[in-house]
Amino acid sequence: MKKMNNIVLISAASILGFTACNGPAQKGMPAMPPTPVNIVTASVAPAVYYDKYPASVVALNQVELRSQVSGFITGIYFKEGEVVQKGKTLYEIDRRKYEAAYLQAQANVASAKASFERAKKDDDRYQRLADQDAVARQILDNARATLETSRSQLAAAEANVAAVRTDLDYSLIKAPFTGRIGISQVKLGAQVSPGTTLLNTISSENPIAVDFVVTENDISRFAAMQWKGNANDSTFRLQLSDGTEYVHAGKILAIDRGVDNQTGTIRIRIEFNNPDDKLKDGMSCVLRVLNEQSGNRLIIPYKALTEQMGEYFVFVAKDSVANQQKVQIGPKLGDRIVIMEGISEGDKIITEGFQRLRDGGKIQVGMPAAPQGAAAKK
Repeated sequence: MKKMNNIVLISAASILGFTACNGPAQKGMPAMPPTPVNIVTASVAPAVYYDKYPASVVALNQVELRSQVSGFITGIYFKEGEVVQKGKTLYEIDRRKYEAAYLQAQANVASAKASFERAKKDDDRYQRLADQDAVARQILDNARATLETSRSQLAAAEANVAAVRTDLDYSLIKAPFTGRIGISQVKLGAQVSPGTTLLNTISSENPIAVDFVVTENDISRFAAMQWKGNANDSTFRLQLSDGTEYVHAGKILAIDRGVDNQTGTIRIRIEFNNPDDKLKDGMSCVLRVLNEQSGNRLIIPYKALTEQMGEYFVFVAKDSVANQQKVQIGPKLGDRIVIMEGISEGDKIITEGFQRLRDGGKIQVGMPAAPQGAAAKK
């Protein structure tokens, strides 16, 4: 028992001795040196930025060519993929039976016209005789009935000529407008049926349109642009699928009649000039719409920004202290970022060295130069 008490006394003495030795050393430890940093002054500068929308190119006028009469294709009068002028004959369907029907209809008109003329003369003759009481009234009535029947038969024959003439005209399929025609879906000798057989598709190219959708919250914004007439040529810009910028500016052509109740969006159509045929129907692209907040904005280097749990911060240098400041950011412009709220023009923003800082940390402006040995190794 006495031996154990000695051990406890020795341990306590050792702890006291260790504390006595280390105490003065801790009190004499030098303070942490200030963190070297680089700063930049937050400044106001012109900031032009765009909202981006996925979009697709659509032809303003596009028609599927289908036959309105039956028969066999006897002629194709265009080169696939070329621009055809309005009224140009594109396809011919065997016309022989339609030409024969037209000639027969014309003959029927001539026959009906002759019958009408004869009936008219008979009516005139019997009318004169009736005026002299030289003919029975019944004969006059029969003559007039025959005249009216002949008149109706002539009208029916003439209507038949118009119908047959229409079929004859439909045997030649012509371009309804000037546009580019696609690859033919039928070949010479193919049989076509009215309204069912697709022959080809023709679409206009210049001007052309781009369709995109926006949420119902943005309707008033684009309606105002349409009302103002798109006075700003930089309002609508197009970025093609290969990343290149389209050189021509666009303007609002139409806003759809209503909102899709399934998606809460509305379709808007922008018109672009397309003189070089660079835009093709069905292409995907990105429509860039000038943001209303473009203008003179507070801008700092993007590298000065840090993110924590979805919030953004910068370190602002004040005297020799770095204060962490929460900010509201705008769009990114290359290697810079627009700051909407949180700092003011003229604030000193730390751009390098803040990774080792905490809020209220001591700083020294100016990063230390790399040692010569390190530079030689590089």
